[in-house]
Amino acid sequence: MMPPPRVRPRGIEPSYEAVRAAQSGYVYARAPMLVYWELTRACDLACRHCRAEAVVDRDPDELSTDEAGALLHQVLAFGNPLPHMVFTGGDPLKRADLYELLEEAGRLGIGVSLAPSGTTLLTQEAVRRLRACGVQSMSLSLDGSASDRHDAFRGVPGCFEMTMQAARWVAEAEIPLQVNTLATEETAGDLPAIYDLLTSMRVERWSLFFLISVGRGTALREIAAGDAERLMEWLYGLSEQAPFAIKTTEAPQFRRVALARMHAAGLHSAGLDGAGVHNSSIGRGFGIRDGNGILFISRTGGVAPSGFLPLAAGNVRTASLVELYRASPLFTALRDTSRLRGRCGRCEFKAICGGSRARAFAHTGDFLGEDPLCPYEPA
Repeated sequence: MMPPPRVRPRGIEPSYEAVRAAQSGYVYARAPMLVYWELTRACDLACRHCRAEAVVDRDPDELSTDEAGALLHQVLAFGNPLPHMVFTGGDPLKRADLYELLEEAGRLGIGVSLAPSGTTLLTQEAVRRLRACGVQSMSLSLDGSASDRHDAFRGVPGCFEMTMQAARWVAEAEIPLQVNTLATEETAGDLPAIYDLLTSMRVERWSLFFLISVGRGTALREIAAGDAERLMEWLYGLSEQAPFAIKTTEAPQFRRVALARMHAAGLHSAGLDGAGVHNSSIGRGFGIRDGNGILFISRTGGVAPSGFLPLAAGNVRTASLVELYRASPLFTALRDTSRLRGRCGRCEFKAICGGSRARAFAHTGDFLGEDPLCPYEPA
């Protein structure tokens, strides 16, 4: 396969100056914005791209209810404003103490979102109970515009219909819904149809996860760099008219694409200045990436920069969550963009983007190396 063409740098015009001057503020050293907590690896689906390589039964070494409660109290030590927690898995509904943990988080003032699986466990009664326990938002995965496409990825017939029904129940419960979609060579052609389907639903955000070759995902094909760039250009065009926000996961170069498009359209003619860019739905994510604003806790208490970067800084059973995030060599290195290597290290957008550290590690074994998904050639 021929290498993708490099995207030549666009000139940094004076209207970028406010954006560039603020880049030093994109370091989240005090606390993460989001804490992803893998409550369990257990799940009744068999997804082809599952990072956790989920199985039906729970791991006997999972954090116990008491240990999980202690972990929630550790989160308080970050101070205000507290990070927002995302309870994920596997399928969090496989833990019998899920509702107890949600109620405890609510008592402590910790905001929680939930990422359940589209299975028979996600009933209308379960959705109502989740709302009563204070869940602030939920996410569901949709990897195809029709049942044959989606179910082929999820490994369980009927998963598409269960997911669509769950989305209706979430809307009825007035819980904000994020839809997650896998972006691979296998799904790329179906993305326009998925977008059309989402416009008929009550959706708060569409998040496209650009595959990282970990877990079962090693059997799938990542999108080529040039195709990824064109896909992000298309996504930005959609974001200007979509009835919901659009974001990417493990593809932070979408911020560079969006910033260039904002500039090309004329920031001032669009009613935007530097502050306006930062306050846009895309701008609010500037700088956030694996280890910088993001923290992952495994089912057994391991603390990593993300679920897709399998390097542990320590374990909450034996160390302080706050100290691991603030002071461990792994996390401090990830927050220091001067240590990035290759094109990511030379890039003038590294503070707002920084590349996918998980993809760099998956491809090269160097979590500070360049992200091969990005075709941008720095000035």
